[in-house]
Order: sequence, then C-alpha cells, then structure tokens
Amino acid sequence: MGLSGAMAQLRTRFAPSPTGYLHIGHAASAFHVWAAAQEAGGDVVLRIEDIDQTRCRPEFEDAIYEDLAWLGLEWTGGIRRQSNHYEDYAKVLDALAARGLVYRCFRTRKEVLSEIDRAPHGASAAFIGEPLSNDEENARIRRGEAYAWRLSLTRAKDALGPTFETLGFSEEGKGWQEADPDAFGDVVLARKDIPTSYHLATTHDDALQAMTHIIRGEDLFASTSIHVLLQALMGWPTPIYRHHDLLLDEHGKRFAKRDKSRTLRAMREDGFTPANIRHLTGAK
Repeated sequence: MGLSGAMAQLRTRFAPSPTGYLHIGHAASAFHVWAAAQEAGGDVVLRIEDIDQTRCRPEFEDAIYEDLAWLGLEWTGGIRRQSNHYEDYAKVLDALAARGLVYRCFRTRKEVLSEIDRAPHGASAAFIGEPLSNDEENARIRRGEAYAWRLSLTRAKDALGPTFETLGFSEEGKGWQEADPDAFGDVVLARKDIPTSYHLATTHDDALQAMTHIIRGEDLFASTSIHVLLQALMGWPTPIYRHHDLLLDEHGKRFAKRDKSRTLRAMREDGFTPANIRHLTGAK
C-alpha cells in the first residue's frame, strides 16, 4: 500500500544536518522521500538541521545543495535553516516552562547514568529527575554551572491526563503505533549554551511547515514517541510517519558519517553517475 490517503495534500521534507558530506545512505533516504512525494503528487521541502554548531560547517551545507542537484532532486519553496530560528524554539521552551513542564537539570552525564543504575531492579532505564529549590537553582546559576532543560515526564503526564495513555501515531503500512515516552524519561530539550534539541526543533518545524507525512530511517522510529508527546503538549498536529529500512554496507552495518562512509562527492569524482547511485540504493 502506498501513501494513498490525502494524496493531493501530501507535504514532506528532507532534513539533513551539515555535519559532514552526504553519503550513499543519505541518498537512499532522499530517494524514499522524493519517491513518496512523486507518487502522491505532493511536495518536498528542504530543511537544514544545523543546531549542532560544534560540528556543522558552511562547506557541508553547500555540498548538500550540490549533491541533491546532482541527483536531480528538487524541492519546493525556500530552505529553512534551523540556526536562524533559535528564537522560535526559545518561545516553545518558555511556553513549557510557564506551565511547569520543564526544569533545569545540573546533573552531568555520568551522574545521570549513576542515578539510572541505582534504580530498583526492573525499573525503566530512563532518568526521572525533579526541579531544585529556587535558592539552590539560583546559586548554581550564579556559579556558572552547566545545565540541561529537561521535560518533566511526570508533569507531562499530569498535564495530559487520560490523553497520555492514548498517545500514538499512524505508521504508513503498519497502522496505529502506541507511543512509549516512559522509555525515555525526562528528555533534554535544550542546554545552557544550546537553545534547542533535535526533538524540540524538528517537531516545532514539522508543525510550522505543515508536514503531513514524515519519511525517515527506521533508526528514528523510537524517537517518534518523544515527538508525539511534544505534539500533544503543544497542540501540534501529528503527521503520518513512514520509517524506511536503512541501507547497509557489506558487513550489515548502516552507513554513517562517524564511520567515514564513502561520500557522494567522492563517488562522483570517481565517475559514478546519479543512475549508478539509484541502482546501488535500489531506488527506482
């Protein structure tokens, strides 16, 4: 079954992060996105998810445009670059804070892991914290200590009431999927020096850009539970999702920038054509 529901209204996106050059795994994902839009007569918008300012580089962003053009993939409208819209994400964080749904967490990663290890046997391997007193929090802020803004799962449950138990999303080809935010505990939505997280920014932008379908790799399937929770708390619509299989190398491992997977740029320089890339990814 294809993306048959609401074909005329389908609107999806391709949202790479410019933390390195695109590789063949990115090409495979892009082909999934554009094929779905073409099948349904819909649109693809391009979003640059560049909130990781320690790893994102202008040359990588330029290469994204070059690679997509080389593959013959065109998008609708302008390009949203997330680093230009931190104030949008700050407003969401402020709205959640005004409702008491987020808190500053000063624990280090090591301390969080230690707290999880001390949980009773059989408990979820997810961190659940609580806000500090105003005096202690203010004292630690004055000392310049690092912190993360975490979404309080306990307070989110209270805010949503019975709705929390019915959270879920429609997975294209698989039907209704129950969300499981409990598996993630109190997720990080921003940090002292980083005004947003992937979860907050991507769900905000999906709503802002009126995405009807989200087509992405199966490695992000579990994260959808967090996204559905944020959508419910903010009153944002939940798109239809499709999580496609990942392209694997000869060792059965997915392609990744951190593993220095062969880039599209290098393959192009070696004489590969867009048709060769389509063939290698299994795209039509």
